[in-house]
Amino acid sequence: MFNSKFNTLLTVILVVAIIAIIGIIGYFGYSIYNKYYIDASAGEVIKNFEQNTGNVTNPKPDDTGSNVTLGDGNNGNSIYDNQTGTTLEYGGYKVVGTMSIPAINIQYPILEKVTVKSLKIALAYLCGPGINQVGNTVIQGHNYKNGLFFSNLNKLSNGDKIYIKDTSGTEITYEVYRNFTAKASDTTFYNRDTAGKREITLSTCTDNDNSARIIILAREV
Repeated sequence: MFNSKFNTLLTVILVVAIIAIIGIIGYFGYSIYNKYYIDASAGEVIKNFEQNTGNVTNPKPDDTGSNVTLGDGNNGNSIYDNQTGTTLEYGGYKVVGTMSIPAINIQYPILEKVTVKSLKIALAYLCGPGINQVGNTVIQGHNYKNGLFFSNLNKLSNGDKIYIKDTSGTEITYEVYRNFTAKASDTTFYNRDTAGKREITLSTCTDNDNSARIIILAREV
């Protein structure tokens, strides 16, 4: 009787363990496949972007280079909404640039606005004068904790290079000069004086929760 109950208990434990192992393998398998699929799709978009740059005139910033125009999901608007001449779209969004960060081995398209959908497939413009324009431009990306998009943003150090190409075909090199963690509600550093220079702010969630953001500040070199 005792042996029968013990064997039944062992069987239940073994079945639960097998199910858990299959679930873990499935989760990581899907994560790897999803990253591979998105990276491959993004690579094709970047290839097409390289072939079609030079057809679009980017919006001009104001004289101070400090204007901030929101382009997030809160209002659904972007300074790129009325942009003419754009020929390349990805997931229903205009591709307004590409970003490459060799230090963390990523290269992705930058889409025209931040929405739930756009952040699932690429990086996205949040606010500022525009890609490679004078002033501070904010770009967001998801942290999937698997190397996708801005998952490894916290590994960047001062001096690391970020390369951004806009729709005119111009590529600007930016250098990281500050990285820190901020509350999700803190946007005080978005609208900052760049002394007539081009700067970018990269933002993503921390590994722990969505209430804090990893922030990277970089300036043109």
